[in-house]
Amino acid sequence: MTGVSDGESVSLDLLKMKMAEFAKERDWDRFHSPRNLLLALVRFCPLKWVKWENYRRYFSGKERYPRDYLIGKRGEGAPWEELSDVLLYLVRLSDICGIDLGKAAMRKVELNAIKYPVGMCKGSSKKHNNNSNSNNGTEK
Repeated sequence: MTGVSDGESVSLDLLKMKMAEFAKERDWDRFHSPRNLLLALVRFCPLKWVKWENYRRYFSGKERYPRDYLIGKRGEGAPWEELSDVLLYLVRLSDICGIDLGKAAMRKVELNAIKYPVGMCKGSSKKHNNNSNSNNGTEK
């Protein structure tokens, strides 16, 4: 159904193209302003997470499940569908705003590597400004 075989990756560019085509076929471009897409995403995300309550045991960490446990779930609210909905909104919003989401995400990974250096953060879940070697935003 997806046209993508198991083990094959899908690029953000392909998703962007498919979403643009999807919107154009339905004459929805006029509704897809950055503001409307952002508002839809902000309203949409909390509803998605509420549906995940069905999988609370999985996310509690108290029980071990196989890594692919959530992939095979079916029906409305299946985690793979919920995550996909959020991704598709982000892809469409970034396209409308002229942001290359892949490049922006790679840049953010680079910035996070600077913000959270391995030597200071390895094995710690503390925010960067809580690390012992941090100057908490003040220069010395």
